[in-house]
Amino acid sequence: MGYPKKPVVLVVDDTIANIRILDDLLRDEYTVRVATNGTTALRLALSEPRPDIVLLDIMMPEMDGIEMCRHIKTNLTYSHIPII
Repeated sequence: MGYPKKPVVLVVDDTIANIRILDDLLRDEYTVRVATNGTTALRLALSEPRPDIVLLDIMMPEMDGIEMCRHIKTNLTYSHIPII
């Protein structure tokens, strides 16, 4: 008999210290996926396992958090994913 799957949290921040803190806080209860820029984060958000929630920094290189949020929220398949 398998264990229930942990919810997936996608942490997006270009500051590694912030990622480490959130990973330490969340890893026991959640599967934590991380990205340090919006481009990578968008790829992870749209791939399996899909995140149950995204913790998103606004100011990042390549693609900022606002643009990433727009991409997710305009895609009907993924628009239900909460973003903080």
